[in-house]
Amino acid sequence: MASVPPPSAARLYRANRFVSLPAELDPDTYDTSPEKRRAEAERLAIRSRLKRQYLLQLNNPSPPAVIEDPALLRWAYAKSQNVYPTFRPTPKTSFLGAAYALGPLVFWIFVLKADRDCKEKRIQEGKYKRPFSVFF
Repeated sequence: MASVPPPSAARLYRANRFVSLPAELDPDTYDTSPEKRRAEAERLAIRSRLKRQYLLQLNNPSPPAVIEDPALLRWAYAKSQNVYPTFRPTPKTSFLGAAYALGPLVFWIFVLKADRDCKEKRIQEGKYKRPFSVFF
């Protein structure tokens, strides 16, 4: 009876949950479908065209006053104008907004009212003599 050869190191490999999988072993990297490769090639072509256009503007002997970078314009628009996708009003965010806006106000009202009531009680009991103050 022929003996079975031992399994290779690739068959014995198991992913470690504490370490991320290297890109060489990630199935998403090497096991791509033709559509995915075509989309990646299109994105690479668009990126290279934009890079070439930007470098031509940058190295122009008579450059324009402002060199516009389309990626930077998109980022600035997404950061300033298009706020809705990054924030959605939910009950949690509404509660947190109310807590941060009204919480400190209610806290200080309570503290000052409690201090005033305590002082008033001590005045009525005769344990506190009011100092002369013009402002308070």
